[in-house]
Amino acid sequence: MNGDVSSVLVTYPDERTARAISRSLIERRLAACSNIFAVASIYRWKGEIEEASEFASLLKIRSEDFPAVEEAIRKLHPYEVPCIVRYDVAEGSGDYIGWIMESTTRPPEG
Repeated sequence: MNGDVSSVLVTYPDERTARAISRSLIERRLAACSNIFAVASIYRWKGEIEEASEFASLLKIRSEDFPAVEEAIRKLHPYEVPCIVRYDVAEGSGDYIGWIMESTTRPPEG
């Protein structure tokens, strides 16, 4: 089980964008779930310290799908440098991990 699934943290400028990108990933079976929540961010951008209200999502994906997930997010995301960070899930309940794997199973191509 270790290494099969990951969580991906992504930040967005607003809830609408977070929902649209999350829905696209789930429709394509690149993610099983997206938890979306409001966050306050403080960061350095182009030499200045900025503060912003943003939304973030925590996606549940197959680890092997990360390159496709990242590519899909980048195509839809408005930020010049979006936060797209993958975290390995070291352990999790077997039924939950199984649900992620089943929810991200795509039909064979061809």
